[in-house]
Amino acid sequence: MTAKTLTYESVLGALAAARPDVVVMTAENRIHIRGLEAWLGPRFIDVGIAEQTLVGAAAGLASRGRTVVVHGLAAFLVMRAFEFIRTDVGIAGLPVKLVGYAPGVLSDANGPTHQALEDVGLMRGIPGMQVVCPADDVEMGQALPAVLASRAPCYLRYNVEPAVVAHRRTFVLGEAEVLAEGDRVALLTYGFLLGEAMRARRALEARGISVHLVNMRTLAPIDEGAILDAARRTRAIVTVEDHFLRGGLYGVVAEVLARHRTACRLTGLGFDGRWFRPALLPDVLMNERLTGPQIAERIEAGLED
Repeated sequence: MTAKTLTYESVLGALAAARPDVVVMTAENRIHIRGLEAWLGPRFIDVGIAEQTLVGAAAGLASRGRTVVVHGLAAFLVMRAFEFIRTDVGIAGLPVKLVGYAPGVLSDANGPTHQALEDVGLMRGIPGMQVVCPADDVEMGQALPAVLASRAPCYLRYNVEPAVVAHRRTFVLGEAEVLAEGDRVALLTYGFLLGEAMRARRALEARGISVHLVNMRTLAPIDEGAILDAARRTRAIVTVEDHFLRGGLYGVVAEVLARHRTACRLTGLGFDGRWFRPALLPDVLMNERLTGPQIAERIEAGLED
């Protein structure tokens, strides 16, 4: 099958077919996994709208040797069930894979109550929790085998937006993907905003500004080498994300630079201590100045300061 014919459901179904230990669970969020119940039978479990029960049951199954892939709306999964994730899954280090739908601003027209701008920060705050943020549908499929092969707990930001780039590297947990090398400014991002970052890079390159573009892909474990390389080869790092700056990629990069005593000008484009205005996704990006042309304008203005 080609990358275009693969879906999240088909990749997960194939992995589960090859591994009898894999159990798929949901809190009445079946939209992208409807076909799995027929394929998996008793290994497909829907607990209804009860995220705490979902995570507690998943932890119980994982403690008995199962690898459990859990699906729920990101905002409810990581916040309503946070204590269960922290205590039942995190402290025990169980192989429960938490798949959060509608992370960041990906759900059209829903407001902050139903979209998670703090999910990465909450999940990477749990020791041993892996955090994976695919850029598109292709990378989602590429990430799944690595996520299921790991015996650590993992949070996966669900994203099946169409791919806008041919990914150059095999997906490895903790390894970033360098998509373009440059020496003036480094643009670090993850998730669906990679497409906007690529548009920003093209606009900046057209203005004579060399851009080093990196798809970070996993925020825990983080590719510290990619961050330090970006700091050393450019004059500034700019992070772009649909998340609060506190706890997100901006915070991660600041921590890495401080830990390695590496000085670099750092700017974060995302949500700085405020909620977003609900709208359709293109309008949200426009309002928050996160479209490719707007990102380019903000970066160019910052370089002139």
